[in-house]
This record gives sequence, structure tokens and C-alpha cells, in this order.
Amino acid sequence: MSPVIDGTEALMELASRVRHAAWVALDTEADSLHAYPEKLCLLQVAVPGMAALVDPLADLHLEPLWAALDEREVIFHAADYDLRLLSHGHHFRPATIFDTMWAARLLGDERFGLNDCLTKHLGITLEKGAQKANWGRRPLTERMVEYALNDVRHLHDLAEAMRLRLQELGRLDWHRQTCARLVTECARPGQVDLDQVWRVKGHDRLEPLGLAVLRELWHWREKEAVRANKPPFFILRHEVLSDLADHASRGRGPEQAKLPHFITGRRRRGVIEAIERGLAVPASDRPVHVRVRARRMTQAELDRAEVLRKVRDRHASALGIDPTLIASRSTLFALGRGDDEAWGDLLPWQRALLVD
Repeated sequence: MSPVIDGTEALMELASRVRHAAWVALDTEADSLHAYPEKLCLLQVAVPGMAALVDPLADLHLEPLWAALDEREVIFHAADYDLRLLSHGHHFRPATIFDTMWAARLLGDERFGLNDCLTKHLGITLEKGAQKANWGRRPLTERMVEYALNDVRHLHDLAEAMRLRLQELGRLDWHRQTCARLVTECARPGQVDLDQVWRVKGHDRLEPLGLAVLRELWHWREKEAVRANKPPFFILRHEVLSDLADHASRGRGPEQAKLPHFITGRRRRGVIEAIERGLAVPASDRPVHVRVRARRMTQAELDRAEVLRKVRDRHASALGIDPTLIASRSTLFALGRGDDEAWGDLLPWQRALLVD
């Protein structure tokens, strides 16, 4: 079987192997640096005796593969991005996962990139030269194929070495709880706050009129990015949008907008029209800055948070792990305020370490 699967027959054969395999490892490659919105460009799959690349851009129906993966434990490294991409783009949610990055963190490893983990636990070092490649290009180069296959080739052996060590340390259930929460969180529908998404770098120095202009410029840029299939920063950087909004709000006409030399005439007109729309927004409809006023903690609450911090740090030191794995600083403050929801958000193993 070719390492690149771009036909239905080969995909069905792979799905059959996955269905009957003792284990399966997965990784993904997307084109977020080169296209907009991003899409799944490559799916790396490893099972005993083989590793393959599935090409979603070859107009394949991937349902046989998703069905074969149902009810399986899937091995990932740093699964967060992969799970969100697969859930939101393909409605796939694995039953359980084993994430080797989280295993490394729970083992107390200070470095937990894939290469770091492979080197420490298996004595393997990979060549990582294609990390920023354009995965939407076809055909894939030999170097890209090799790089992508390496991301899954050794995941099973790495997971087994880590699983054994987690078991020895009594932390395997901690890892199971962490992975289960990750699967759940990544399957939640993405929610966009329409009043926040356009507030890019530099918005905090703008008055309401400038914010109205910035909002219009952001929406114009979004449409241009989708039209060009390029990330928004390829169209205009955040800082440029904020500067344009600032200049316009200070009475400088749209035609005086300082734009990069490479911007086309059509886009220049789009920028000017967006600025004009922003300037025409009535004062009553202009956005304002969102002020978050957190209640000042009492001394008693600060004292409770400090007690919890000391307990957390004592356990983390004894376990040799990052204290924030048990509870972040913001979580400690929420607990100090008596926030029941914060206690509920902790995993059982985290709560056990904080109440001791």
C-alpha cells in the first residue's frame, strides 16, 4: 500500500486494518498558515506494521475511517488542536485517547514536545524540518511525507513506555481523567463573541469612534481573507487596522489612509469604504471598551487562597510536576473566594491533592 492514500479502495483497506488493529495512533496537518479558513489537509494513521497518510483533499469520503475508529482508544501527541479540527470539521469524537504530551507533563518532564519525549523515553530523535510546510500543496514532497509519517510511527511505543511509568507512579488514572476531559472540551461547539472578536491589538487606545471604524475594517478584512483563501494577517496586520482606525477617528479623511504599498486598488477602495462606514455610525451605536471589574478579594479570601497554594506547591514539589497542573493561580483565587463552580471544574485527582 502506498503511504499516501487518495483513493476509495485504499481507504477502505486502511479502515479495515484500523478496525482490527491492536492499537491506532493519529495526527493531523492543517493549512492555517497558508489558507483561510483552515482545513484538514492530511491525516496520519499508524497501526501495527504500517503508517499511512490519508489525503482529505482528494475528495475522499472519510466516514469508513471514522467508523473504524469508533469505540477505540486513539493515541495522540498534544491532541487539543487535532481533536478540535476533527470535531468541528468532521464531527469525529474518539471514545478515549492516550495523549503522550499530557503523559509527559504528569510524569514531570520539563520538555514535552514530541521530539523531546521520543528522545527521553525511546532514545529517538526525528528531523523536524517541515513544520511550517504548506500542507495544502500537492503533490507532497518526499520530505513532507517522511515528516508526516514520523509524527505517528513511534507514538505507540512512546505511549506504552509512558503508560508503564504512569502506572508505576500511581498516576495512570490522573492521565485518564485528563484525557477524558480533553475529549469533552474539544467536542464543544466553538462560540465566537461577536463583540470581542474584532478587538485586535491596539483597540484599547481607541475612542468609541475609532472602535466603530476598527470594527468595520475587521469585518472587511475577514471577507477579503475568505475570498483570497489567505490568513487575515496576509491582508493587513492587526496593527495596521488599529492605526487606520486611530487616524480616521482623529479627523483624517479616508483618502489619507497610509496603506502598505502592496495593497491593490480594489482593496484600497474597500478600506476607504470600511472607514467611511465606521465614521458614519451614530454616536449611540458606537462600541465602547469593555471594563471588567472583578470584586476585590477580602483578606480572608486571600489567606484561603494562600493556604491552598502552599498545599498545591508542597504536593507538586514532592511529585516533581508543574504546580499549575494541580491548579492555576486564577483557580486558587476562585477557590479562595469560595467559588463552588471552581471546585467542580477540578478533576478528582486535583481536588484530592488540594484538600489534603
